Amino acid sequence: MKRSEINAIIDDSIAFIEGHGFKLPPFVRWTPADWDRMQESSQEIKDNMLGWDITDFGSADFDKRGLIMLTLRNGNLHDKETYPKAYAEKLLITGEDQETPIHFHWSKMEDIINRGGGNLLVELWNSDENEEKMDTPVTVSIDGTKRTFKAGEVITIKPGESISLVPGLYHRFYGEVGSGRVLLGEVSSVNDDKVDNRFYETLPRFPAIEEDEPARYLLITEY
Repeated sequence: MKRSEINAIIDDSIAFIEGHGFKLPPFVRWTPADWDRMQESSQEIKDNMLGWDITDFGSADFDKRGLIMLTLRNGNLHDKETYPKAYAEKLLITGEDQETPIHFHWSKMEDIINRGGGNLLVELWNSDENEEKMDTPVTVSIDGTKRTFKAGEVITIKPGESISLVPGLYHRFYGEVGSGRVLLGEVSSVNDDKVDNRFYETLPRFPAIEEDEPARYLLITEY
């Protein structure tokens, strides 16, 4: 991805999120110079990977396969004494027909919440002991109601609704065409994106960046 694209995405994301009435913490707007000035006081942000996470999953086509993530709070699986939080919170933005590819998490349990905008479409598969997708019915909780779906069936999560995803459950999601971009919340157990993503395809989790202009913000991989 080009740095200019990432800069523009973050500018637009701040406007989109706050346009839904969600106010953001100060570090979301920090420039590289701000990060330098806040070196001593921002260790928790850096150690727990709070902040912007923009990826195209190596697709070179962000609008078709990509995701905007903003981690607001998180614990740390590797240093629970210093960072004892047992939970994490993110905001995500996905566009119409913009795919987050099939993956599961070995450790993280998460609720994906449609906070506003369009409809989120989700597809689910159970995994077997060899981490292969299974063609078996999937039972999940949607806002406290147990529901069962066919493997890969398209599930619609409308604004205000949420779905709970357990470890080992493959999921793929994207915005419904014609309904608009989707603002998502994610409430989960502690998140570690460096080690806890099992993509069904072999994909990079973080993007390669072409530095075509100066960075206005830093990503979580750049602290």
